[in-house]
Amino acid sequence: MTVNEIATKLVKYCESEDYLTAQKELYSDDVISIEPEDSHGYDKETKGLKAVNEKIQKFVDSIETSYGSKASVPVIAGNSFSFKLDMDIKMKGQERNTMSELCVFTIKDEKIIKEEFFW
Repeated sequence: MTVNEIATKLVKYCESEDYLTAQKELYSDDVISIEPEDSHGYDKETKGLKAVNEKIQKFVDSIETSYGSKASVPVIAGNSFSFKLDMDIKMKGQERNTMSELCVFTIKDEKIIKEEFFW
């Protein structure tokens, strides 16, 4: 799979909020996930597919209601790509809001080896 094909598939998975399938299909077992400094309740860095799966499951479990997600067209440069992800959600115990983040990914051997999020 090319970087463009991986990026296109990941955008579709994110828009359908099927994060675990995306990770199973597109991520390396040795993936590293990096969160912004102010990510309450999440480690700055998570290593390994199992731990990254657990992190996304924790996020999914914290959502009370999702009203949809929308991703921008991926921007590709070499073995990396990025896109903006907007999620219209109501987290448990919070008001409904739109979360926007810049998602950056690095590919090696046709798998995502690193993801990093900015907001």
